[in-house]
Amino acid sequence: MHSEQQAWLEKTVLASFTGEIDALKPGNVSRYADGHGMQYQDFVQSAEITAPILCNSEYSVAQRILQSVIATQAAVGCNTNLGMLLLFAPLIRAYEGIEHVDLLQQQLKSTLVALQHKAAQDIFAAIRLAKPAGLGQVAQYDVHFITEVDVLTAMQAAADHDLIASEYVTGFSIISTIGLDCLREFSLRWNSVEWATVACYLTIMASFPDSHIWRKHGKETADQTRMRTVPIMMQFKKNKRPASAVSMLLDYDKELKDSNINPGTCADLTAACLLYYYMSAGSYL
Repeated sequence: MHSEQQAWLEKTVLASFTGEIDALKPGNVSRYADGHGMQYQDFVQSAEITAPILCNSEYSVAQRILQSVIATQAAVGCNTNLGMLLLFAPLIRAYEGIEHVDLLQQQLKSTLVALQHKAAQDIFAAIRLAKPAGLGQVAQYDVHFITEVDVLTAMQAAADHDLIASEYVTGFSIISTIGLDCLREFSLRWNSVEWATVACYLTIMASFPDSHIWRKHGKETADQTRMRTVPIMMQFKKNKRPASAVSMLLDYDKELKDSNINPGTCADLTAACLLYYYMSAGSYL
């Protein structure tokens, strides 16, 4: 990529990270509220450190993920961004390889298919280092052991209970359809990408059981949280002035955090939706 394109991409990646953390996402860390032993500034620092690594075209997809996790752990000492890194890295690599944005989805699928055994080992190493909450051992393709498997095969094995794995298998179907459509609709309606980001987060949260909640608390709690979010999402989307919903959203935020429930995967997907949205628009503003 030309230097101007590279600079734009890095700026856009950083804007996607910060746009997600700035948005009021109930149950998750945001500019409005810390939580789960993590602070807003941890995420900001992580974004600033990893954006240049993710946009380093000399790295493979898996190297970008692993090096970003290493840098994050050194800087903040906790897992602030593994899910986002897993989603951002292939999307950025796909974007680097196209001449027109209409080819992004096709190139993304090709990028994911190309992630073979060596990539899987680096990605497994990144996951082990990040130590995501609720990560246990599984019978097949456990990240704690070296296996001869490509990335998509490993993701397929986890796709029924992990939204990020499912996105790898489906070519980022949630991000490129539900998430992108929501951001386009509500950023236009409200003239605010920040509040459209909240709508996107709540839409994903109301549509799918969150993987992070599932790992920590079980499927039943994940399903209950999804159903509990539906009326809140519907009420929020009815607002002509989304800022008027701050109290409602903060009340739900407290409810979730009081129960130690963090829809972290929905937040990761939301960040990737922002990146896809900016890439599709050709501008980060």
